Amino acid sequence: MPTRLRRVEQVERNRELVLAAAQRVFIARGYAGATLDAIADEAGFSKGVVYSQFGSKPDLFFALLSQRIEQRAANNYRSVAGLAGVDAFQALLRAGAEDDESEPGWQFVLTEFRAQAVRNPDLNRRYAEMHSRAVDHLAAALAQVYGAAGQAPAIPTRSLAELIFATATGVTLERSANPSSIPDHHLAELFLPALGFAR
Repeated sequence: MPTRLRRVEQVERNRELVLAAAQRVFIARGYAGATLDAIADEAGFSKGVVYSQFGSKPDLFFALLSQRIEQRAANNYRSVAGLAGVDAFQALLRAGAEDDESEPGWQFVLTEFRAQAVRNPDLNRRYAEMHSRAVDHLAAALAQVYGAAGQAPAIPTRSLAELIFATATGVTLERSANPSSIPDHHLAELFLPALGFAR
């Protein structure tokens, strides 16, 4: 039994190493430029080890995306715990900005993947399901923000979450041309009144 347990732990450890390597390679090369060979090299494994964990590059990307969605959701819930109203929403914005800063380039990889997936019905369906989970998590965090403030949103929190995601994607693309465009404090000034929060 201990040997079996060690094997399970080793498989899980290998999976985490492959995911970390995949993230580095995707960010460095983009989704299209990344290969399973390059990811295996980065992780220090054979390509066979990568295939034993993930059947294809999209499978690996989705596994990484799923991990990031859960991590981001956990960060969001922590950031608003014990806060309400403006303070909570600003904490949510900061958590998002800190996540983006900690892994620069990931948003561009995700945008690139989305642009490719839209032309592939299977990939688009899989991405849509995963993105819906991310939207649900953000909507739940927003509901927590409103609940703590004793307020009701003007529109459903899920629509607000979708708006925030759409804005974040647009801002990321705009900043690829001009990194100083649309400062975060300007975003806050735009969003706070729309969300029903006064300074």
